[in-house]
Amino acid sequence: MRSITVTMNVTLDGVVQGTGRPDEDTRGGFTHGGWGTRYQDEVMAQEMARGMNNPGDMLFGRRTWQDFITAWGVRTDGNPFTTHMNAVTKYVASTTLADADAWQNSILLRGNAVETVAALKSQPGNDLSIIGSTALVHTLHAAGLIDHYTLLIFPITLGTGTHLFPTPAPLTEFTLTHTVPTTKGIIIAHYDRA
Repeated sequence: MRSITVTMNVTLDGVVQGTGRPDEDTRGGFTHGGWGTRYQDEVMAQEMARGMNNPGDMLFGRRTWQDFITAWGVRTDGNPFTTHMNAVTKYVASTTLADADAWQNSILLRGNAVETVAALKSQPGNDLSIIGSTALVHTLHAAGLIDHYTLLIFPITLGTGTHLFPTPAPLTEFTLTHTVPTTKGIIIAHYDRA
């Protein structure tokens, strides 16, 4: 059986929306986009590269998959992360996409995400990782399908925005397995679902 790991940037007040660019996700009138970029450092880059070294496939919700196509799918910059993103098998859970042909190595999981992801998880194959895809994470977390979280906890509060866990979140306990502090005050915390 495959495991599912979520990697998510999160503020101290639990916001996960719009980390990378001002226009990344403005739903709900969110105006703080790009809040995470000034905290990047070499420690963070090394930790994220370490995660890419583990063989695995990726799992996306439709919205994040489409955003990543424009961010990564068209790049030819030789960046190891770009190379990884384009080469890895990408599963996209969606009820609205007609196909997943817009980005190489993408496979559409059409229909109910809990059912399609549970079926994928039960098959032999590489472990799965999710970056972003908050709506998908909410759905899979509530169904008990997520095994691990890697949270990059940023030293900032925003007051508004989409949160890592919806309210109310189901009672879930986690075991902290590893932490790494960065030079810019981020705590990279690795949790297993208890």
